Amino acid sequence: MPRPKTHDDALRVKLLNRAGELLSNEGPSALSLRRLAADVNTSTTAVYSLFGGKPALLDALYDEGFRRFGERLAMVPETDDPVEDLIQIALTYRESALQDRQFYVVMFSKVVPDFMPTTETYIAASGTFVPVVKTVQRAIDNGSFLPDEAPEVIGLALWSICHGLVSLEIYGILPPGLEIAPVFERTVRASADGWRAR
Repeated sequence: MPRPKTHDDALRVKLLNRAGELLSNEGPSALSLRRLAADVNTSTTAVYSLFGGKPALLDALYDEGFRRFGERLAMVPETDDPVEDLIQIALTYRESALQDRQFYVVMFSKVVPDFMPTTETYIAASGTFVPVVKTVQRAIDNGSFLPDEAPEVIGLALWSICHGLVSLEIYGILPPGLEIAPVFERTVRASADGWRAR
């Protein structure tokens, strides 16, 4: 009878979640493979078996964050109103960030200053911007948005609004007592309206 597989995907996900928490909450000095293994109640051998070392662990962490992010964005339905679709993509951006805070810092900051994702991982991560650009292009094509701007420019402008507000929320540097959800949506809608064709 074969031995049960102990270094499975469930353990891999636990390790990635905990690694993200350590980086997000305590910084890069807190992330050692020994501590990570102890926190998840496994061995450093298991960590090496699953990731091959710390650089590969960081790459997997970056990749997992963007994979989850991309899956959520892909679930936003396409309708006949691409501008509203962009709003829903923006709202999904925030939801994804809040659901996976432990990945957000790794995805969108240099929490580990010398970390660089592999080319393959970076390309996969960059793909999460594609739905934004495609949706902006649909808004240009149907006359909702100005036709004289590249969709990447409009998409980046809207993306930066999302990123800025979400980062303030995640890092806890908003004005005390401010309810961010309605502010976030109104800000995104106002930004989208600024690109409308007149």
